[in-house]
Amino acid sequence: MSFEELGLSAPVLQAVTEKGYTTPTPIQEKAIPIVLMGRDILGCAQTGTGKTASFVLPMIDILAEGRAKARMPRSLILEPTRELAAQVAENFEVYGKYNKLSMALLIGGVSFPDQERALEKGADVLIATPGRLLDHFERGGILLNDVKILVIDEADRMLDMGFIPDVERIVATLPKIRQTLFFSATMPPEIKRLADRFLSNPKEVTVSRPASANTNVVQGLVIVQDDQKRDALLALIKSQEVKNAIVFCNRKRDVAALHTILKKHGLNAGALHGDMSQPARTETLEKFKAGDIQILVASDVAARGLDVQDMSHVFNYDVPFSPEDYVHRIGRTGRAGKTGHSFTLATPNEGDLIDAIQKLINTTIPRVEVPGLDTAILEASDGRRRGRGGRRGGRGGAAPERGRGPRREHSEPREPRNEQPAAAPVQAEAAPAPEVQQPRSEARAEPREARPDRPPRERRPDNRGESRGERRPEHRSEPRGESRGERRPERHHERDDGNSPKGLGDHVPAFLARR
Repeated sequence: MSFEELGLSAPVLQAVTEKGYTTPTPIQEKAIPIVLMGRDILGCAQTGTGKTASFVLPMIDILAEGRAKARMPRSLILEPTRELAAQVAENFEVYGKYNKLSMALLIGGVSFPDQERALEKGADVLIATPGRLLDHFERGGILLNDVKILVIDEADRMLDMGFIPDVERIVATLPKIRQTLFFSATMPPEIKRLADRFLSNPKEVTVSRPASANTNVVQGLVIVQDDQKRDALLALIKSQEVKNAIVFCNRKRDVAALHTILKKHGLNAGALHGDMSQPARTETLEKFKAGDIQILVASDVAARGLDVQDMSHVFNYDVPFSPEDYVHRIGRTGRAGKTGHSFTLATPNEGDLIDAIQKLINTTIPRVEVPGLDTAILEASDGRRRGRGGRRGGRGGAAPERGRGPRREHSEPREPRNEQPAAAPVQAEAAPAPEVQQPRSEARAEPREARPDRPPRERRPDNRGESRGERRPEHRSEPRGESRGERRPERHHERDDGNSPKGLGDHVPAFLARR
């Protein structure tokens, strides 16, 4: 089937022909006619199958008639990352160059005044990330009650990045009557429930098994110790005919460190991660697409939607924590029917992650040996998928448990904490004062020796060791009904000779004793 048979207009077909495409991909062949009919779509296709063109091309024809009002876009496309949003904007510019459609791009890292001016002019197509769109909406700079077409792209990535609450807030502000196009590379139960809420009688389009690896990618697995991964990567790059490649890392700091190492070895490398400013990210991507950068060290920011012509290799310097991310990473190569190569560097204690990947793609990744390096084997998986924090040792060995010392085979019984019996403080009363309590300093000991006429002070019995429960019966030996006044003579042993007032004891002032 050709693009002419899909029902696209002549201006769109001309732009597609100039781009060099003659035959639509399976997802384009099934989705474009349905979108032109005005129906909702639930599309599921692996990365690199042309999903972007499957909704961009029919949207250009649908929006060809009409005009957008200021701050009221006619269509909305939500993307999880800036790179994906920018790439969709490029597709609209390429395929819609013969149609007079206005477009606005709302992403982070760009000044608000420039985006506000684009909204004031009116946008037929609004492409945005959820966070920046909500920022403009809360400032009152945009109205969404005129959106006729909603596209939610890479919905599973939205879920992974925590954007689903923002997407729900955005959808709640849109008109109830609209056309919704819902695309995702995978279809977990959470995404399926979300699609049921947003879509109305959708047509489901699935062109391949969810999260299946591209058959045009030749995969390889290298198992080495953790301290040999850099040497293995450099050896692979030098042994392979690398035209251009992406090296994926799990952490941003690893991206910067590995980029420095590749530069020191004379390789033409660049870096891309989420902490970079938007102008720097855009400049790096443009250089990589233009061929000015041969090897791009990147985080998973570049794992989705990044379309680079004839990318030859993908290297997974770190095994991804999620098996779906592995499919998206290697999907950057082997596109448009061409053959690509991917190599994954794993340590022996990452057997659980490799097992999860092979179970998802239903394929055993072939082992590859690097000359000059010792080949290791994967440890048996215990069925639990662990991230980097769950590694047991940095070099494949088992590390001791945190917070515990070496384990003794025969542990000795613990000695009791209180070695002396409870009567020990009482026995110390008979001992001389200097032996019971040593002076703290010589200066304080001298005055005591200067008073030989004063007898040593007797220490009071130490009852602190007794518990409250042991002393309580002594105080409550009398019946509870007796008052304090009745018990006082017995407790203080007062004399009652008729000359002393009651209650004052032996020490009675003279003026009170007179009659």
